[in-house]
Amino acid sequence: MSASSIPGRLRRMNKTQKLSVAGISAVAAAALSLSLVPGNADAETEPQAISGAPVIFASAAGASQAKTIQSSVIEQHSTAEQLIKASDSAKAKAVSKEKAKKAKAKAHAKEKAKAKKAASKRGKQGASRSESRTPVFSNNLDGWIKESLSIMKAKGIPGTYDGLHRNIIRESSGNPKAINDWDVNAVNGVPSKGLLQIIKPTFDAYHVGGTPHDQYDPVANITASANYAADKYGSIDNVNSAY
Repeated sequence: MSASSIPGRLRRMNKTQKLSVAGISAVAAAALSLSLVPGNADAETEPQAISGAPVIFASAAGASQAKTIQSSVIEQHSTAEQLIKASDSAKAKAVSKEKAKKAKAKAHAKEKAKAKKAASKRGKQGASRSESRTPVFSNNLDGWIKESLSIMKAKGIPGTYDGLHRNIIRESSGNPKAINDWDVNAVNGVPSKGLLQIIKPTFDAYHVGGTPHDQYDPVANITASANYAADKYGSIDNVNSAY
């Protein structure tokens, strides 16, 4: 083969053949470099078979790159752990917040129930005190007049203790069962009855609600008679004789 024919043949090589030649050249250069290493100068170098597998050469740059990759992996692992911890912390805070919210709602409901119970208790106590303040009238002429005056005041019927007492004594001497069976009313079949000697038609017409519908009942008799006197005379106080 002549030197002048080599360039032409190289030009006719395909891409794969060119890469093979480049690889062989690189390996040859590496082998030459190794043969020049001190300590191996006297050793005979035997021809080495060249395989098609890629040749990997360790270098300081490769070691540095490996360390960089390792550091990146460690850093990513650390970041992942931090993200997990942050997520767990957020979940814990959310759970704690929800528990606090439920506890607050429970406490509010408890306070509301307590306030309602206290209000109910105060209402009962108030009713009890109101009942205890309700006057108790004695079952005698003094008590009957005072109870009648209390009802008359509530109903807007005028009259005083003195006016009632004075007319009662004149009409019945304070006897709630007194009855007149001799006057014109008795002759007509409607005798005057009770403390203020009121006849049935008048009692029915001027009866005060809340009292018994009974002419002989002391309070019913007094309040009906006072109601009639207020209508006819302005007040029982203005009555000084039969009315």
